[in-house]
Amino acid sequence: MPKKVTETELTAVLKDMADFPQPASLEEIAGQLSKPLARRTLQRRLANLVAEERLVAQGSGSGTRYQLPQGAQAEPLGTIAHDFGKVLSPEAKEIKRIVSQPASRRQPVGYHRSFLENYRPNVTRYLPPALRRKLAALGRITGEAQPAGTYLRKVMDRLLIDLSWNSSRLEGNTYSLLETQRLLELGESAEGKAAQETQMILNHKAAIEMLADHAEEIGFNRYTLCNLHALLSENLLPDPAGGGKLRAHAVAITGSVFHPLEMPSAIEECFDQIMASASAIDDAFEQAFFAMVHLPYLQPFEDVNKRVSRLAANIPLVQRNLGPLSFVDVPQSDYTNAIMGVYELNRVDYLRDVFEWAYERSCARYAAVRQSIGEPDLFRMRHRERLGKVITAVVGGGLDKRAAAALVRQEAKNIPDANEQKRFAEMAETELTSLHGGNFVRYRLRPAQFEAWQKTWL
Repeated sequence: MPKKVTETELTAVLKDMADFPQPASLEEIAGQLSKPLARRTLQRRLANLVAEERLVAQGSGSGTRYQLPQGAQAEPLGTIAHDFGKVLSPEAKEIKRIVSQPASRRQPVGYHRSFLENYRPNVTRYLPPALRRKLAALGRITGEAQPAGTYLRKVMDRLLIDLSWNSSRLEGNTYSLLETQRLLELGESAEGKAAQETQMILNHKAAIEMLADHAEEIGFNRYTLCNLHALLSENLLPDPAGGGKLRAHAVAITGSVFHPLEMPSAIEECFDQIMASASAIDDAFEQAFFAMVHLPYLQPFEDVNKRVSRLAANIPLVQRNLGPLSFVDVPQSDYTNAIMGVYELNRVDYLRDVFEWAYERSCARYAAVRQSIGEPDLFRMRHRERLGKVITAVVGGGLDKRAAAALVRQEAKNIPDANEQKRFAEMAETELTSLHGGNFVRYRLRPAQFEAWQKTWL
């Protein structure tokens, strides 16, 4: 088990980083450290600092460069960067000016179906070619073809925390990054927080796990979007039966002069058109951004629509093994105002700037994570479902070591390649002996199951 990195060790690296006014490589940082560290140790510490938003990483692989956040020496954990306004386009600034006026000075508007109907997949483009190329270069992990969801599962532990926290934060959730981490890793809810805030974060975790577990089946279809909504809205709706269902009544947008569609039949038609158009788009980033624009604009569900859109934006990225979008460093006010620009003006410029900023920050976050965790085990990835089946059967059935070994051998025989049979058996037995109270949840096991099995196993 890796040694836990202490705050003192992280702060020491930050202090040495203060000597670099420009982004520095791993080798440059290693040469400047007051106390030399092994390369892998330094990589892990840099990855921790990037994950905690106390360092910014640019590029990937050997080309990764690290620097302190602008204007900071050692920012507190969970600090959000607020220099986004400096990169806003003139069009975005104009939208911001308009939607920032008092509601009494803004013209009430309804849903314009023409905004959706005028979009022609692969003809209309919200993202210009140069931006799509830029995002593709940032998000590309490897040139090798791998099963859908390979990269998402590789950074799953970190992404669960990042995306759950950031997406919840954009909804006004007051959990800190550390409190979110403790909730997701240890099951400890933060003191003084409303039960709804805790539920919101746990719901994000479940929805992200769905994207990973069903990476090859998900898409822009009712099955995926309705199930995402059901998971994200669990225990948060006035009517529990509303989870995963298109709404049949009117909704209002707080702080906006926009009035969404009310007729259920029209909502159904527009939702189906959004699914069809999104599925037909050939570019992953255009698909992601289209979902961020049109799902909130339609408001197809009773609530939780923006949360659904943010996770749905990751669908094409997951499918193509591109870096995920976790909305790192996105200021809540800018995201809200950008969405208002879509609602009230049908203009996407502001939200496009948010999208570009968010993806750049997300890719920077995971550049260091990739270095620290190495390449995924493709054999393990190929037999992931089989391994999960065995672990679940052993623990859920309360099997002892003798019975578990027999079950492993039996399952291994289902693999055609004899060499792979032996390797799978070794992998499964190693996994069983490595299970402990801090990692059994990845197999969707309940604490009571694990505790009961431990008594039999030991």
